Amino acid sequence: MTSPETRDTVHLSIAAAMADIDKTAWDAVANPGWTVGPGGAIAADDTASEPFNPFVCHDFLAILEEAGTVSARTGWMPRHLLLDGPDGSLAGAVPAYLKSHSQGEFVFDHGWADAYERAGGRYYPKLQVSVPFTPATGPRLLARPGPGRDAVRAALAEGIVALTRETGASSAHVTFPTEAEWRLLAERGFLPRTDRQFHWFNEDFDSFDDFLATFASRKRKQVKRERREAVAAGIEIERLSGAALTEAHWDAFFKFYTDTGARKWGRPYLNRRFFSLLGERLGERVVLVLAQREGRTIAGALNIAGSDTLYGRYWGALEEHPFLHFEVCYHQAVEHAIAHGLARVEAGAQGEHKLARGYRAVPTYSAHHIAHRGLRDAVANYLERERAMVAAETEYLAEHAPFRKGGDEEA
Repeated sequence: MTSPETRDTVHLSIAAAMADIDKTAWDAVANPGWTVGPGGAIAADDTASEPFNPFVCHDFLAILEEAGTVSARTGWMPRHLLLDGPDGSLAGAVPAYLKSHSQGEFVFDHGWADAYERAGGRYYPKLQVSVPFTPATGPRLLARPGPGRDAVRAALAEGIVALTRETGASSAHVTFPTEAEWRLLAERGFLPRTDRQFHWFNEDFDSFDDFLATFASRKRKQVKRERREAVAAGIEIERLSGAALTEAHWDAFFKFYTDTGARKWGRPYLNRRFFSLLGERLGERVVLVLAQREGRTIAGALNIAGSDTLYGRYWGALEEHPFLHFEVCYHQAVEHAIAHGLARVEAGAQGEHKLARGYRAVPTYSAHHIAHRGLRDAVANYLERERAMVAAETEYLAEHAPFRKGGDEEA
């Protein structure tokens, strides 16, 4: 496969597994300037100019494949796009999958698929550029910073279109890219789409109480009350990382995860082996929050840490207690971020209830290449209206954040 714009200087190829890609080379374009050591310890050199994103590192993507959660059998066939520079070294890459369904993406195109197939088309396979099962913003057109980055990204965008054509896919979907990548893809003819999530931002808070001081009085009292009531039944909460994680902890959490997954998706996406591999290879990036009552672990939330962001991923519980979900998922994440100087918490998909806990509505992005002209035009029309709606809703939600406004009482 050759990029039409740069065919004299670069070469595009496909890897069918992360195991076929050199780890050091991949990480050099996925998280330039960062190294991932044993257990997921990270270190930056003087060239690191951007935060470390754990989900695009070689270890995380390889764990998904090695555990068997990402494969042709599960409908996620790896087709990673690699771009070699003039010297033969890896200059860019794209985590990509040929898919036979639309599950585990968190950017919903089921309606597009239904409409196209009712009209006689074949929507699947499609090409998905993403981190499977992970609605977290991060780089998708992986390239080192510098004057040549835009050219590499443009070549990767062309490569996505070429791969779509060569695999007979109906479309390509780049989900949760950075805003800069989203704009570049739109300039290359991809259809831009927006959605929203709720993220928490650290304004140099010294403590959780310092953060709560930014709330209006009534909202502040509400959070304090729900934190007290969450543990009123004798519940104790701990946060675990690295060597503190044991297989017993993963056994307990897997029960929570499968219960939630069965109720939300019908079938959990991840298997038990995934969590063991995660703890083994990236345990230093894990923040596992567990709640115990009378010696029994009853609830938990899994977070993954980058260099400046804590990403909330999964939650589950065996017992129902008032406000325990908010405590384990949201308040504990904020406490951890403050204690470790992290800039933000991304709490995952959906959930307007996060607003009252001090998380702010922010846009997320996706970009879509659709080969069929008629379907493309219909989707483009829909997305234009959807973007306006998302922008209006995000503005409305910002006006209803729990923070103090001018004249609000301090007490």
